[in-house]
Amino acid sequence: MGLILLILLIVLLVGGLPTWPHSRNWGYRPSGILGLLLLVLVIMLLLNVIRFGF
Repeated sequence: MGLILLILLIVLLVGGLPTWPHSRNWGYRPSGILGLLLLVLVIMLLLNVIRFGF
């Protein structure tokens, strides 16, 4: 479960970067929020709050 969440958040983080023309006016807010979620997920994985793998 944790591995799937980690992969999903990384894909969303890359997709939220303002590099495409339709998302340039968003700024860094979407990637910042997803980066924060990724950081929380990694901390939860390190503290064994959620299990890593299958």
